Amino acid sequence: MLPRIGISVGDLAGIGPEIIYKTFLDHRLLKLCTPVVYGTATVLFDDFPIPEGAEPLTFRQVREAADIAPGKHNAVTCWDDDHALTPGQPSQASGTAARQSLLAAARDLKAGLLDALVTAPISKENTQADDFRYPGHTEFLTSFFDAKESLMLLATDNLRVATATGHIPLKDVASRVTKELLTTKLRILFASLKQDFGIEKPRVAVLGLNPHAGENGLLGTEEADVVTPVLQQFLQEGHLAYGPFPADGYFGTGQFRQFDATLSLYHDQGLIPFKTLAFEKGVNFTAGLSVIRTSPDHGTAYGLAGQFKADPTSFREALYMACDLVRHRKAEAEIVPLIPGPPLRGGRHE
Repeated sequence: MLPRIGISVGDLAGIGPEIIYKTFLDHRLLKLCTPVVYGTATVLFDDFPIPEGAEPLTFRQVREAADIAPGKHNAVTCWDDDHALTPGQPSQASGTAARQSLLAAARDLKAGLLDALVTAPISKENTQADDFRYPGHTEFLTSFFDAKESLMLLATDNLRVATATGHIPLKDVASRVTKELLTTKLRILFASLKQDFGIEKPRVAVLGLNPHAGENGLLGTEEADVVTPVLQQFLQEGHLAYGPFPADGYFGTGQFRQFDATLSLYHDQGLIPFKTLAFEKGVNFTAGLSVIRTSPDHGTAYGLAGQFKADPTSFREALYMACDLVRHRKAEAEIVPLIPGPPLRGGRHE
């Protein structure tokens, strides 16, 4: 059965609809998954040009995800308004549509009508409402799926970077980086590397908080007081956890290539080097949830909207990763442990 991949459309004034449209112009993807876009296809895609020689992109518009057709382009109606929009100009209408699309897709994912969710970019400011007070997708989905914690994990072929703290002001980072938080985030990261990426004995590096990882206490004590004790605990438990490493030298010298993943301690510390190294192909994966959610690693790009110049590569990679993770988790769930039987009579049991 093809994975059913729900797709929330993001802010309609941004490039979300365009990168979705460009991705699914490749009809070979219908052999990989059953896409389910949450929004009205006529509103989303009717104004886009059809490239010369390309087959027109058509959707089955349905009211409920229970009615989707396998191996077809599907769109679930989740708003009744026309949503008159201007590309590049976010509005209350574009924020409302983004919220409605995300909520409808998340509900169907929770109900088991989807196998994974790929989210197009939203504006964190423009999406706020009385019933939606979250700084981003990660925080909303963590709450919606009743997870105590989750982990923002950006990944590409040979690079994975997670962040211990997410969308919070920089001035609050030091107080948030506690032994308890670091322990929780590392446990999620190790579990995801094994469960989702199939790495039996992952090697994880942890970055320092301060310049030069504190310079032995001269530039800060968080490394000695928080990071090092946690790493020692994980090493004693048999996990391959190392650090704390100074972030600049760690990425600048390519030391990250020696590890399966890197845990940064705050948002920009991890995302700046990741996007510098892998912006076009990077994928944002929310680890630690009972469900699978991926997204492109870029934002709404209002400045590009309406010009049909947006690169869909990151969104396409997010779709590929979602499909891979669905298959991997299903395969893991179907593995039946071998139970050794009694020795054969008259012979040896080796």
